[in-house]
Amino acid sequence: MEGVIRVTTQTFRQMKVERIPISVLTAYDYSMARILDRAGIDALLVGDSASNVMAGHETTLPITLDQMIYHAQCVVRAVERAFVIVDLPFGAYQGNSQQALVSAIRVMKESGAHAVKIEGGQPVLSAIKIIHQTGIPIMGHLGLTPQSIYRFGTYKVRAQDPEEADQLREDAFELQKAGCFAIVLEKIPAELASEISSSLTIPTIGIGAGNGCDGQILVTHDALGLNNDFHPRFVRRYSNLEESMSTAVKSYVDDVRSRLFPSTHESY
Repeated sequence: MEGVIRVTTQTFRQMKVERIPISVLTAYDYSMARILDRAGIDALLVGDSASNVMAGHETTLPITLDQMIYHAQCVVRAVERAFVIVDLPFGAYQGNSQQALVSAIRVMKESGAHAVKIEGGQPVLSAIKIIHQTGIPIMGHLGLTPQSIYRFGTYKVRAQDPEEADQLREDAFELQKAGCFAIVLEKIPAELASEISSSLTIPTIGIGAGNGCDGQILVTHDALGLNNDFHPRFVRRYSNLEESMSTAVKSYVDDVRSRLFPSTHESY
C-alpha cells in the first residue's frame, strides 16, 4: 500500500483527543493479519488468546513467550499500517520487574512488534515502570484479566461491587501514571468504563465494557464466526465463516470423490 501512514502511540492519543473510536482485533498469523490490515484496522493484538483459538487450550495460561514471539513475527510480516501489540503471557512478567523487562525486550527485538500488553494493576506497576523507562510502549489491561481466571473462578463481569470498582479506578490512574499509552477494559459495567475513559488522558479499549470506551477490541475468530460454540453477550458476529468454510470444504470433498475436480482446464 503506497503512501500508507502507520498507526503509532501518537495516533492513539490523537484519536482520543478527536473522539475517533479506535478499532482493534486479534491476529495470530500472516494471512489473517494481512486481510485485517488492508481492511483498515487501527491496531492488531497478538493476544495470548492464541492459546485458546489457535492451540485449543481451555485457558490462556499454557502459551509460552517463545510461542507468542512466533505468532507476533507472523503478524508483523503482514502489516503495513496497523499498530501491533503483543501480550506478555502468563509467567513472563509476574516474577519480578527484571524478568518482565527481559520478556518485553525479547518480544520487541525478535518480533518487530510495536508494543507489549500486561494484565493487572498494582501488582505489576513496578514491571510497567521499568519497561516504560526503556522506551517500550505498554498497554495495560484491567477488569476481567484472563490470566487470573483461576483466582477469579468465573468469567463473570468484574467491578460490580463498590470496593472492586474503586480499586479499578485507582489502578487505571496508576497505569496511566506509570506510562501506559492505553488500557484495555474487559467485561466491566458500561457506566464504570465510560467514567474511567472520561477521566483518563490515555485511550481505553473496551471488550464487553460498553460504548463509552475510546475504542473496541474483539477476538477476530469470534467476530467473524469462526467459533460458533462461543456465544458471549459482548460479541457481535460480522460473518459466519465457520458455516461458509464448512460448506466449501464439503463441496470440495464431493468434487474430488466424483472426479469433478480437477477438470481438464485445471490440469496440465
